Amino acid sequence: PVLARRLEAPQAGWTARADVVVVGSGIAGLTAALELRSRLGESGRVLLVTKGELSSGSTVWAQGGIAAALDPADSPKAHLEDTLVAGVGVCDRAAVEVLVTEGPDRVRELVGLGARFDRAPGGDIALTREGGHHADRIAHAGGDATGAEISRALLAQLDAVASDPGIDVIEHALVLDLIQGEPSRDADGGEVPGAVAGVTLHVIGAGQRDGVGAVLAPAVVLATGGIGQVYRSSTNPVQATGDGDALALRAGAVLGDVEFVQFHPTVLWLGSGMRGQLPLISEAVRGEGAWLVDIDGVRFMPDVHPMAELAPRDVVAHAIVERLRVTDANHVFLDARHLGADFLRERFPTITDRLAEHGIDWTTDLVPVAPAQHYHSGGVVTDLHGRTSVPGLYAVGEVACTGVHGANRLASNSLLEGLVFAHRAAADVAEGLGSGRLVPVEPSAYSGPVALVPAAMRSRIQRAAAFGPGVVRSHEGLVESLDRLASVPIDGGPRPAGVVDARPQVAEWETTNLHQLATVLAVTALERTESRGGHFRTDFPEQDDAWRVRVEVRLDAEGRVVVAHRDVVGAAAVGQDSPLA
Repeated sequence: PVLARRLEAPQAGWTARADVVVVGSGIAGLTAALELRSRLGESGRVLLVTKGELSSGSTVWAQGGIAAALDPADSPKAHLEDTLVAGVGVCDRAAVEVLVTEGPDRVRELVGLGARFDRAPGGDIALTREGGHHADRIAHAGGDATGAEISRALLAQLDAVASDPGIDVIEHALVLDLIQGEPSRDADGGEVPGAVAGVTLHVIGAGQRDGVGAVLAPAVVLATGGIGQVYRSSTNPVQATGDGDALALRAGAVLGDVEFVQFHPTVLWLGSGMRGQLPLISEAVRGEGAWLVDIDGVRFMPDVHPMAELAPRDVVAHAIVERLRVTDANHVFLDARHLGADFLRERFPTITDRLAEHGIDWTTDLVPVAPAQHYHSGGVVTDLHGRTSVPGLYAVGEVACTGVHGANRLASNSLLEGLVFAHRAAADVAEGLGSGRLVPVEPSAYSGPVALVPAAMRSRIQRAAAFGPGVVRSHEGLVESLDRLASVPIDGGPRPAGVVDARPQVAEWETTNLHQLATVLAVTALERTESRGGHFRTDFPEQDDAWRVRVEVRLDAEGRVVVAHRDVVGAAAVGQDSPLA
């Protein structure tokens, strides 16, 4: 496939300047912005851009909690082993070591910032267990409102500096493309993408500025979240259209592990026509002892995996899909009735209320559930400091591929990853600005093809994604998916009579991002001829040690999709300087 390296958009009508632009207001974006403001001092200028309101990042939807080895009986090493097992042999071990060793301190710092985690009778942070963990290490807040509480605490800190001229916030803004300097060549003659010169963005009506503008800055931190709306059914908010992944791809950055999509096994089933953001039933419910049963009332997970309902999410999701096939059903049931009405209402008030909105009283009723897209384990490839392959471009949180998750994210590692690597990226940006490694560069002009996909094509794109790189994949389905995606009009120019038109606006820009990501998702899923973690091929149902590599993808100067393999496992073996050696 060939993809354009810029969105069609009007020329920037206004220009602003900053030292660093942070894009996104979930845990990763807010943490990066606050840490940068602290490190840059009085003279620094941080611009925080968010697609909705500050409080609308994906973090607020996190129910289960944040994983960290806080119990004296637990250890970072044990957390490491559980993460590596869930990642099915393709995690970057060095990145996981960073996560589990720095994680506990980052969580304690959250408490210092005012995050109110639930407490055990003795006063310590209450810890529970989720799928894939062999210890109680999930800290939660408000029962099942952990993400909302963490977001509240971070936003309170941001409010405290909101009047500071060193930090600026633009809400309701969609970031379009990276502004870059001239590309260069490496020692082997390969193209090195131009360094960051800033971003173009469009303020959506209610923001502080109107129309398309340019923010010039020597560093950009992407914290834009996931790709959920590539699929018809997802637990992600409607803003999750993969804007950061697509922007980075068009800028020449390397994406990795794109094919590893996590489908949450227990999403509320609302009928065959369900689409958009769907309510999930947190893994913590199964952690507390809930069971899965098929439509005949048969509990099936103990026959599938030694950890039964607490097996890694890919195992549970695939087991449900197989059970649906055997029973000719479109959902299974989650049975939490034996946990008791008082416990369910106190431990999971948000889920209780959400189910009640759909007429379900789970203290007496079975809850219909089915897998739906939940989390993207891949993203923009970074090093241990959040740096991407584009000089000056950083990625943190779900948009990033740090190597922590490998083929399948361990439950509740996502909030921790955003927290830990946002700290690291902020420290690296501050050092780069202070040392002169990150400096303003002259923007270069772009004269290549541009893309603009009609918003009316979104449902076609989503159908292609569900048909090809969905929960269960095959060569035939992936090839057909790519054919369907190739038939989508992408040029944004004048169209023949009777063909749907497109105008440069938010719906079209988002749909273009979804089309580009669905394409590289299908390409990488077709490339990996095995089954591993969040990637399951019916024509290659077994794991193959030859595929203990990261599949990486980028666009060349002409927009051609280029695929490569990288050995991240061997390169990340524990060394003498490992904190866990």
